[in-house]
This record gives sequence, structure tokens and C-alpha cells, in this order.
Amino acid sequence: MSQIFDVKNNPQKAYAAFALLGVALVVFPFIAANYGNSWVRIMDLSLLYIMLALGLNIVVGFAGLLDLGYIAFYALGAYMTGLLASPQFATVLESFVNTYPMVGNALVSLYGPEIQQNGIHLSVWFIVPLGAALAAFFGALLGAPTLKLRGDYLAIVTLGFGEIIRIFMNNLNAPVNITNGPQGINLIDPIRIFGVSLAGQPGSNATLKFGDFTMPSVNAYYFLFLLLCIGIIFVCIRLQDSRLGRAFVALREDEIAAKAMGINTRNVKLLAFAMGASFGGVAGAMFASFQGFVSPESFSLTESIAVLAMVVLGGIGHIPGVILGGVILAALPEVLRHVVEPMQRNLFGTVLIEAEVLRQLLYGLAMVVIMLYRPSGLWPSPRHEDRLDANATKRQDEKEPTALAA
Repeated sequence: MSQIFDVKNNPQKAYAAFALLGVALVVFPFIAANYGNSWVRIMDLSLLYIMLALGLNIVVGFAGLLDLGYIAFYALGAYMTGLLASPQFATVLESFVNTYPMVGNALVSLYGPEIQQNGIHLSVWFIVPLGAALAAFFGALLGAPTLKLRGDYLAIVTLGFGEIIRIFMNNLNAPVNITNGPQGINLIDPIRIFGVSLAGQPGSNATLKFGDFTMPSVNAYYFLFLLLCIGIIFVCIRLQDSRLGRAFVALREDEIAAKAMGINTRNVKLLAFAMGASFGGVAGAMFASFQGFVSPESFSLTESIAVLAMVVLGGIGHIPGVILGGVILAALPEVLRHVVEPMQRNLFGTVLIEAEVLRQLLYGLAMVVIMLYRPSGLWPSPRHEDRLDANATKRQDEKEPTALAA
């Protein structure tokens, strides 16, 4: 498969394959719409998970830093969108007025009576860079105390960070109600492009109208997420081939050797955490606007493990492999729900194993099988740019004595 998309060695075949893939991606939502909007919605969520997996791949795949709390950055982007693009900020002001009247009245006079009544409704395109910056800041904040940690110790610290953020989101409803606690934040504004809401106008049954042309809302979100994924893929490819990307690889292979070669490993680690986290913040902002609702259960440890499984299953450090892993594992639960449960009803008259339970079983089984038989993933990198080819080096060593004898 890697030979088909190998631009350097087979450019014509690769560009033809990319063209066919692009046509398939554009046509997919219109074909899938014939079987209901649920399949396009599955792909929408899959694209969000691909964004997350690509961000985590920078930390785990490029820099070799294990991160089990990556979903925290997803939550930060989502909750920032919930606060700045919904009526929730009015609830925050009211809570301040009731709990700390002096502070609350000062905030009301600062923001004005309109925000006190309706909350803040900023454009999501203004919130996205803020969410990316906030996630990057917390990514660097997470990286700072873990600079000297490796392996299991790093995994435990990052796991704890992810749980801390989730618990904060779950409990920041008292004494001042900021996140609305377990109930979550709803009525989040949908994404608007040139004044057109991607959720459709009220009463349109979630359908966008452009003159005589109509499109389901899920299709519009699909194309938006697809464009964002393409942009993130482009950034990752450029990063991989850049000087910083080579520094990430050197850090992953041997931190002591990298430091001896003059690489500032502290700054490189912080950059890896910050850059990976920023993609999580962008995906979180998109998720909040797409769902119109965020709550703490969407950002549990299970989600972090699922994103990590996408990177490992597809191929650590290999961008196409990570995308493949993201599509497989993100679409798996919904496919199981649409296929396995109806099949059990037809065969046994009842559902013996629920789709969610079966998903966890398949996750574990897939990880065990991959680690045993394909430790590099389903679609590993065709060659390691950071290492010399062992066979080529051996052949060169064999030639040198012959040349010296001659």
C-alpha cells in the first residue's frame, strides 16, 4: 500500500492514487446519504478523531513521548467554545453576582447588560485559534514538570493530568458555576461560514440551502472537517521533513545523543507537547460546535486510550498509518452498532453482547495481535528516514575490504 502513495519513487502512480482518493472522499457523502445521514455523521466524528490522532502522533510518534492524557486538550478546546459561543457565560456572571457580589457586579459592569442576559456568542473562527493557543499553553505546562521523566513515569503523570482536567470540568459548578458540572454546556452556536449556519436554518430539518441547491448539515460539516484534516496533514508532513521534525526523531531515538549533538531537548519536548496539544484544541472547538453540547463524559480516560490505540494500530510516526487507524477505530463502534446488534437480534432474538462491550473487546484483541505480529502497525513507515538501512550498510561494509584488496 505504501508503494501506491510513494511520491518520491512512483510520482505518477502516487498522484493518480491521490486523485482517485480525492474523488472518492468528495463523492462519499452523496452516496452515503442514500442510506441515511448516520453514515456521514460517523465519518464526521472519524475526521475529528483523525485530527486528534495526528496531534498525538507528534508527541508519541515523532518525539517518542508517551501521553495518556491527550484528551484533556480536546476538552479544553471544547469547553472554551462552550463558554464563548453559548449562553453559558451569562450563567457564570449570575453565579458570580450571587456568590461574590463585589466581583460579580464589577464583571457585569465590564461586560455589559447584554452579555449578562445572553452570554457571549463569538464566531467559532475567532474561538478556534484561542482554543489552539490555550491547549498549546497547557501542553507546555504539562511538558514542563515531565522533562526528566521517561516511560512509565511519564505515562502516569500525563494520565493524571487528563483526569485532573476531566474532574475539574465535572466539578467547576460550585461555588461559581463555570462549566455547569455534570450537566454540561448546551445551546452552543453552530459554525457559520459567510453568515450561513452549517446546522441549517430553524425549521429546515438540518438542511442547508444555497439557492436551488440543498445539502444536509452533516455533509457540510464533513467537507469542513475534511478540509481541516487536509490542512493538519500538510502541516504534519512539512513538520516531519523540517529541522524541528528531525530534532523530534533524534529525541525519540536517543535523548542523550541528541543532547550531545547540540539539540536543546527541553525546548524540543515542550514544543512537541504544545504543537500536539494545539491540534487537540482545534478538534475540541469543532466538536463542540458540531454537537452543540459538551459534557465531562466525552473526555474520559477511555477516549485518550482510544486515540492512542489509533496511533499504535495504524503505525506510530507514519501519517497515512495514523489516518488509517483513526478511520478504523473511530468508525468501529458505529459499524458494530449498525451491523452486530441487528445480526444478534435476527439470530438469537436478543442482543447478547452490546456494541460498546464488543468494541472494548476488539480494541484489546486488536492491540494484542498488532503488538505480536505487526509491532510497527497496520501501515508502518516504508523506511526509517532517521536510520541507515541495515542491509545497505552491510553491503557497503562487504564491498570496502574487496576494494582495499584490489
